[in-house]
Amino acid sequence: MTWEVLSMIGTIAFAISGAIVAMEEEYDILGVYILGIVTAFGGGAVRNVLIGVPVSILWQQQTLFFIAFIAMTIVYLFPQKTLPHWQRWGNFFDALGLSAFAIQGALYAAQMNRPLSAVIVAAVLTGSGGGMIRDILAGRKPLVLRDEIYAAWAILAGIAVGTGIADSPVGLYGLFVIVAALRILSYTYNWKLPNKSLKAGN
Repeated sequence: MTWEVLSMIGTIAFAISGAIVAMEEEYDILGVYILGIVTAFGGGAVRNVLIGVPVSILWQQQTLFFIAFIAMTIVYLFPQKTLPHWQRWGNFFDALGLSAFAIQGALYAAQMNRPLSAVIVAAVLTGSGGGMIRDILAGRKPLVLRDEIYAAWAILAGIAVGTGIADSPVGLYGLFVIVAALRILSYTYNWKLPNKSLKAGN
């Protein structure tokens, strides 16, 4: 199991989630592809800008773009066959993608000797930034910030990498398993962070 394989899994999961949201909002086929690409690659693009990595690096991921395009096309052409499988396994693969992307984003920043705060931001943006952009473009409140414990696990990955807790291949793979498992547990048992509403009666 390599980071390249995990990146592929995450890219497929995020691209499909973006395409499904676009179809739920009844976007046309161009909107489906745009929302899918933004979900899969948007977080990494914003991360690159913030930590000083050339945005052009994004265009070197031709293989991942091609894989994302194929995944979105299959979902668009065969929704009745693919959606049941996505509803069963989508959250699982999304958890793998979140974990892999968050750790990779943190490593990008750490290898550039950025401070801990930048490492954490890079982890959050890479792991969940695409989903936030997707929800905004779809006219939805970002679920990452409201209903689910999602970005918190990316923060955990950033802290572990930025503080050197996970600084070896074994440590990084262990961190990957922990973050993915926590994400799976959080949606399985409906864990939520505390929130305070200012609406009357709440």
